[in-house]
Amino acid sequence: MVSTSPVTAWIDTTLKDSAEGILAKQGITPDSLIQMLYSQIVLRNGIPFDPCFTTKKPTAIGGMTRAELEAELWKGIESISNGRVYSVEEVDKMFEQDFGA
Repeated sequence: MVSTSPVTAWIDTTLKDSAEGILAKQGITPDSLIQMLYSQIVLRNGIPFDPCFTTKKPTAIGGMTRAELEAELWKGIESISNGRVYSVEEVDKMFEQDFGA
């Protein structure tokens, strides 16, 4: 019989619920995912993905939660209310600078 130990982690409730909803659709429990992650750490002798968070990439609307989308929309409304508006050319230039697109 395999000996098991508990792993306890405190994370944002919204993040947890969103992630567990996605896992449930794939038939994966949080316990199974943690087991998979730890197995990959041992097999690779390190984190099995690049934990780099500095690269900025645009997010597709379909990849956002409702709360994230609403927050972005409110930023736009606030920007317009404060007189900050941009032409299409200015936006294209900003995207090119930020994302190399």
